[in-house]
Amino acid sequence: MNYLMQSTVRCLRQRWSVYALREVDVQLASLAFSARLMCSAAKDLGDLVKKDKVVVFMKGTPAQPMCGFSNAVVQILRMHGVNEYAAYNVLDDQDLRQGVKDYSNWPTIPQIFLNGEFVGGCDILLQMHQNGDLVEELQKLGIRSALLDAEKESK
Repeated sequence: MNYLMQSTVRCLRQRWSVYALREVDVQLASLAFSARLMCSAAKDLGDLVKKDKVVVFMKGTPAQPMCGFSNAVVQILRMHGVNEYAAYNVLDDQDLRQGVKDYSNWPTIPQIFLNGEFVGGCDILLQMHQNGDLVEELQKLGIRSALLDAEKESK
């Protein structure tokens, strides 16, 4: 319950700062707002990871990853043509950072969820990419990997 109260206060503060920024620079504000969409007291992490087919908790954003592992996850997803996914910057919210670690029982960031199920971190996603499992998992979600089309073209 304490986590929920702290998150609520943080959300209110962040939303106010986003509103103030919107007056100064609409484009910057919309980027800040979308980076903070994960901060909603009404939703817990379970709802957050189920909201989209592919969810990534990372350091930074897909446009600007802030660590090599987060960058690797973004690049792997990009190789497969997965451009539509929810990405949450854990550097913006330390409670979220710890909360997702507790939720998944996984100590590191980034963390990847497919269809609400925890997959793992960068190392697991890389392994799935290398052995072809990621293509199959994406197909289960109704996402066709771009690597399948690239493979056809090369033959």
